[in-house]
Amino acid sequence: MSDTTHPPAAERRVDVAGQWTLMWWKFRRHKLALWSGVFVLFIYVIALFASFVAPKDPNAYAARYAYVPPMKVAFMDRDSEGNRTFGFHTHGWKVETDPLTLQKNFAPDPDVRIDLRFFAPAPEPYVLWGVLPMNRVLFGPADATQPFYPLGADRLGRDVYSRVIHGSQVSMTVGLVGVGISLVLGIVLGGISGYFGGWVDNIVQRSIEFLKSIPQIPLWMGLAAAIPAYWSPIAVYFMVTVILSLIGWTGLAREVRGRFLALKSEDFVTSARLDGCPELRIILRHMVPSFSSHIIATLTLAVPTMILAETALSFLGIGLRPPVVSWGVLMQEAQNVRTIATAPWLFAPGVAVVVTVLALNFFGDGLRDAADPYA
Repeated sequence: MSDTTHPPAAERRVDVAGQWTLMWWKFRRHKLALWSGVFVLFIYVIALFASFVAPKDPNAYAARYAYVPPMKVAFMDRDSEGNRTFGFHTHGWKVETDPLTLQKNFAPDPDVRIDLRFFAPAPEPYVLWGVLPMNRVLFGPADATQPFYPLGADRLGRDVYSRVIHGSQVSMTVGLVGVGISLVLGIVLGGISGYFGGWVDNIVQRSIEFLKSIPQIPLWMGLAAAIPAYWSPIAVYFMVTVILSLIGWTGLAREVRGRFLALKSEDFVTSARLDGCPELRIILRHMVPSFSSHIIATLTLAVPTMILAETALSFLGIGLRPPVVSWGVLMQEAQNVRTIATAPWLFAPGVAVVVTVLALNFFGDGLRDAADPYA
């Protein structure tokens, strides 16, 4: 006779599991969000090792290869005698000038084989993270003097692939830094507003409503245009991040306020107050951790908003400016329809933005659903 007084082992595991364990169990069932998270992590790893992953310096140019089309990478080839040969390689381009328009046309040159390999020599020595001297790149020509443009070149003959890889460093970190600042402002101001209420709540909420009533794009444009043109790229990067953060904290503050209004009358908060805990300790040690998973999910969804905002400002020429390499700055090359018609590979930074933002949104949606494991 079976024992019906004890629940199955699976149910007992759920009963004793912690909040983060339940959140992980629910999140891993969301396959799209799980693979999106892996992809986002992959993008951040690439950004971290951009100098090693990119085959060239992002600002290195060669005028003779201006607007050269992408070079196809192949593994199998045939020699002059028709025998198969194996190994990563690509073929060079021969330049032909149109006698009527004097326009340069590139045609594949089967006689010029460029062998490729992993851990290839770098065209120029570089310093990884400003600490490690390096003379190798992840993948490139076996002979560093040979051209290699996997995503083509721009109007100055700069490698689009290398520039997209280096652009990820700025575009992806703008989101993280901006969200970090928004996190502090949102939790502090939203927490004070919801916990104390009264005139403090009125001041914070009216400030949020004022900021939300201003159209975002004109506000971004006005604040970004106020940045002096003679500032260094690092200073401009910092100010653009601060501008995005000063506007992006309002949504999180509203959510934190709502949570605090619901939690401040709970028994554990009352017990902490009766035990003589300071107000700041009650907020930071008791109330905020109780919905930290929800905050993480909200911040994950805020990162793509920050990336899109930086891209839009830089694309319009009022955010980051050359020589800074970001996806928004690179998309300035794609403003001309005629240029896109003749060199569509210049829209590669736009593709990177779309794919990354979609992955972040899928990842954030999965986290938001997993943040409430009992739903």
